[in-house]
Amino acid sequence: MLSIKQISLLSVAIILAVITYWSGLAEAISRWGSQEEYSHGYLIPLVTAYILWEKKGLIQATIGPPIWSGILVILLALVVFIVGEISALFILIQYSFVLLLIGLSLVSIGRATKYTFAPILLLLFAIPLPFFIEVILTAKLQLISSSLGVSFIRLFDIPVYLEGNVIDLGVFKLQVVEACSGLRYLFPLMSLGFIVAYFYQAAFWKRSLVFLATIPITILMNSFRIGAIGVMVDNWGISMAEGFLHDFEGWIIFMACAVILFALIWTLEKLTNKHGSLASVFGVVDVSSELSQHVSGNRINNKPMIIVIVILAITLVFTQFLNKRTEVLPGHVSFVNFTTSLGQWQGQHDKLDKGVIKQLGMTDYLLANYRKEQLPPVNFYVAYYETQRKGASPHSPRVCIPGGGWEIADLERIEANGHPVNRVIIKKGDQQQLVYYWFQGHGRIIANEYINKWYLFVDALFKNRTDGALVRVVTLVGPQESLETADQRILDFLTHAEPELTQYLLN
Repeated sequence: MLSIKQISLLSVAIILAVITYWSGLAEAISRWGSQEEYSHGYLIPLVTAYILWEKKGLIQATIGPPIWSGILVILLALVVFIVGEISALFILIQYSFVLLLIGLSLVSIGRATKYTFAPILLLLFAIPLPFFIEVILTAKLQLISSSLGVSFIRLFDIPVYLEGNVIDLGVFKLQVVEACSGLRYLFPLMSLGFIVAYFYQAAFWKRSLVFLATIPITILMNSFRIGAIGVMVDNWGISMAEGFLHDFEGWIIFMACAVILFALIWTLEKLTNKHGSLASVFGVVDVSSELSQHVSGNRINNKPMIIVIVILAITLVFTQFLNKRTEVLPGHVSFVNFTTSLGQWQGQHDKLDKGVIKQLGMTDYLLANYRKEQLPPVNFYVAYYETQRKGASPHSPRVCIPGGGWEIADLERIEANGHPVNRVIIKKGDQQQLVYYWFQGHGRIIANEYINKWYLFVDALFKNRTDGALVRVVTLVGPQESLETADQRILDFLTHAEPELTQYLLN
């Protein structure tokens, strides 16, 4: 059992850690309150605390000398933390905090960490995903759920047509928006699956199966929900997809997911452990028998914890210095002044809906349609972000295009006007469009989304700036027109547009 002095040292270390990591922790808490996908985050620390309390007897009985390698774990966590703090990548700070707690456990209770490791890992499920990953995942889940939902509707011989995320029932149209992607079920159910797998006293493969099963269960049940709404709308009108009933259906589906999860465990035990009891399955065992196998009495060395406290104090001071750094915000000329005359190309500015602007989180944007003689128009779109430190970042067209009902028929990376671009052919029914897009900033033009994220991190770290932009050019491919002709039209437009654009996206 830990002495009062040891408990005091551990408490000081935890308090220092919370103060040091507060920027990342506060961001996570903020997203718990603002995004329903992560609202379960409030419960995760409480569940972790409960599990640790439930295991306190075993922890106290198995406390051993400090494991000095825990200091190395803490140092690694703090390195990740500093990188996250400098670049304002909150996810690095948050994951680093979990790693730090594991290190503190190793230093304070030694071998007893085997009983704290899983509860601490549970905290990972309270960490929100980075926005750009969340957007990609949401888009993919929307498409999958829409497709499976339509398949369910067709089982009732209801005529239905799927166009992207829009379910066309003839009289009524239903759009599977981001909120209906299934993320609101996926993250809480994965958390529940981890907790259940932890208490599930069975072979590792069974536990893994239970946890991994949460993903297909969520997708299938969310698809069923979408399909059920479609059937009800077809029979009783659009009110079935609105208001309280729509939200209540969500709760029913989540509870159904939980029931299916426990039914899976019951089935596994019936097939593989016919003589097992529910008490043994869920870890309701006689703790005293386990305690008898362990004898405490080891004298704990306080030096490792004192070293950790000193390291945390130094890190806290260094963090205060970092927080005084002001991000470099380069001067930006508003796109309001972007010319509507580019050689023979004449254009007209357009505007986005205020809700769209808020959702995209951009600082400034350019949306204009340019036409040359009688040729089909070229749509020119630039989304500029003064800072991407707070999670705002350009939405990749690869994510947005399918959501508008367009199908990506072909995507390749090519050289155009001396730099890489993504060339995308999209189709909707008989319509066909050609899309060029890339990411631009700091004197770089990058086509790959992930390489762009890497440079964003590097520039945040070494240049203290995170500005950047997405550039997209779209043109309609006429019924009798070849793709090569459409390519030449875009290239001709870019020859005139890009020199002008560089004045707005400074190095």
